[in-house]
Amino acid sequence: MKDLFSRQSDQYAKYRPTYPAELYEFILSHVPGREAAWDCATGNGQVAGELARHFQKVAATDISEKQLAEALPNENIDYQVASAETSLQADYSFDLITVGQALHWFDFEAFYAEVRRVTKPGGVLAVWGYELLNIDPEVDALILNFYQNVVGIYWAYERRYVQERYATVPFPFREIPAPEFPMVKYWTLGDLAGYFDTWSSVDKFRQQHGYSPVGELAESLRPFWPAGERKAVTFPIFMRIGIVD
Repeated sequence: MKDLFSRQSDQYAKYRPTYPAELYEFILSHVPGREAAWDCATGNGQVAGELARHFQKVAATDISEKQLAEALPNENIDYQVASAETSLQADYSFDLITVGQALHWFDFEAFYAEVRRVTKPGGVLAVWGYELLNIDPEVDALILNFYQNVVGIYWAYERRYVQERYATVPFPFREIPAPEFPMVKYWTLGDLAGYFDTWSSVDKFRQQHGYSPVGELAESLRPFWPAGERKAVTFPIFMRIGIVD
């Protein structure tokens, strides 16, 4: 499992999108028990915090200590530094395992072996990610150019799994068809720029060139985005969910 986000953990906690209630409702409708859940690659604990409202106890793991330092404490969340492939959890512990926007970084075979080890029979694994955001045609065209031609060469190889909506990721569980979930935020141009600065590709560009390319992108967007205006920013969320037999 790769750690590409420790360097910008404070920005990540501030600007990463939050998932819609409909996503959690859909997942929970397929989970029979409410005793324990594991949020793998929890980052700043966003998903774990939501799961804590529904489960007696939540294990939230990440390989980044800096990311976990940004998580809000909760009495029924146990935050631990651990990898997806070696979770340090007990056998047959969990009713639900979740992975938000992180599965593509894992060693699939090793992670799935760990899932089978720690999930209760009939428990559920839900993994999801989100595609490149969309706003309006003029803005989208400039963002797509930035994504492909400015920072495109700095994306890790695994990013392709997100572009393919996890369709090419092996998923050896009894799969449940899942809808797409739109995640909508209302952001200023400054919010959008802050989000782009959390991209691992932007961080790699910054390391190589000594500056962030996001400033130039923001300037190119300014004619289409008046100061202080909040635009609807939509992230299409895709999901794979299945029963672990």
